[in-house]
Amino acid sequence: MIESLGRWLLIGLYVVAALGTASHALLNKRDPRSAWGWIAVCWLFPLAGAALYYLFGVNRIETRAKRVFGKALGQRRPASAIEHLPEIPGLAGAEARELVRIGDALTERRLSRGNRVTPLFTGADAYNAMIEAINTAQHHVYLASYIYRDDAAGQRFAAALTAAQQRGVRVRVLLDGLADALYRPPASKMLHRHGIQPALFLPPRLWPPMLHINLRNHRKLLIVDGEIGYTGGMNIQQQHVAAADGEAAIDDVHFCVQGPLVQQMEDAFLADWRFAAGESVTPQSPPAVAADGNIIGRVITDGPNEDLDRLVMVLISAISAAHRRIWIMTPYFLPPAGLTSALQAAALRGIDVSIVLPRRSDQRWMDWATQHILRHLLEREVRVYLRPPPFAHTKLLIVDDWYVQFGSANLDTRSLRLNFELTVEAYGMPLAAEMAAHFESVRNRSRPATRAEMVERNLALRLRNALCWLGSPYL
Repeated sequence: MIESLGRWLLIGLYVVAALGTASHALLNKRDPRSAWGWIAVCWLFPLAGAALYYLFGVNRIETRAKRVFGKALGQRRPASAIEHLPEIPGLAGAEARELVRIGDALTERRLSRGNRVTPLFTGADAYNAMIEAINTAQHHVYLASYIYRDDAAGQRFAAALTAAQQRGVRVRVLLDGLADALYRPPASKMLHRHGIQPALFLPPRLWPPMLHINLRNHRKLLIVDGEIGYTGGMNIQQQHVAAADGEAAIDDVHFCVQGPLVQQMEDAFLADWRFAAGESVTPQSPPAVAADGNIIGRVITDGPNEDLDRLVMVLISAISAAHRRIWIMTPYFLPPAGLTSALQAAALRGIDVSIVLPRRSDQRWMDWATQHILRHLLEREVRVYLRPPPFAHTKLLIVDDWYVQFGSANLDTRSLRLNFELTVEAYGMPLAAEMAAHFESVRNRSRPATRAEMVERNLALRLRNALCWLGSPYL
């Protein structure tokens, strides 16, 4: 009798848990394939399916973000003065106005003029410039990094931050909570030893429960005195400078920004800081226009809250505006279907669509998943180039001779759906020409991928790649 009662209680618990979680997926998932997948998991795996959905399928951040940020995320800002965009050779006015208007509607940030953007092509150059900026700081230093390693590079930054704090500079450091827990020893403990009190963005903990495993702050920012900012793909780790502890070096491009764009970068940092640390900080006065600033641009933030799909829409709009070339460099490439279709359509209308990927990244399962989709791009005239080592971590989009995007976002599901990312869109020929030259130099030493090599793999490899692709939303 007791065993029978226990069995029925378990069945009842299973039905209630599966019905509740499956209903939540049905009502809240935007993609029907995702909804179907989670509904199947909830029903096919008694209790375990409901637990998996609770851990990995629920976007708990949206409600909390609205509560913390209040109405700021939804406030409309004035539209950019698109009728006063300067004439840029190669830029069709109609496309520019449309792209600016879409950016206005999605980001609610105005384009700012008079910015200077300087690419830093090596980790040594980027770290030296960033350390020098910290060393000359007078008022505040804001640093956000997804990965911050307790190694030679991390210690160097910690020493500079400590020295700045000791001379009265207000230092705020924001680290992703999960990344800090995964990399040993945790950089947060090292920073504490230096007297720096970092804030952790959604750190995992068992009690009270906080298991936001899929919600990561992937942004990389350094803002000094509200006057100079750095962003791009570089984390704080020795691998960006040289191979360390047997690990391969990482090749990346970071960017130094001066001018009004820095205020938008600072606003993004302070919003994240308020969320993670619970401290509201009043931004400083906006920085002056850079003396030789010839870049018009804005910051695009993206994340699994009100910002969801913002970056994908801007990317598709920029691709649709192209007349001559769409050049992409990214370490991980698993784009959503809409973005894939936009790239294929652009290639079929004669645009040079070239994508540079690392021959081998630091995540082999991502490489295998990407190999599964490459043949579909290659058969639609998209060109793919596989770059030899070191591991290429740069995130870059170049459209024609006038538009560049750079920042922290990869072109994969994690970056475009789950992570909190920050990208800068920049209008201006000088930067586009400089980045195009860099892209060409990398493409020239990379090997073109062919459809034949993707199709002619043996069955075992194709099955492996397809299985990794099937799990790509969670990689």
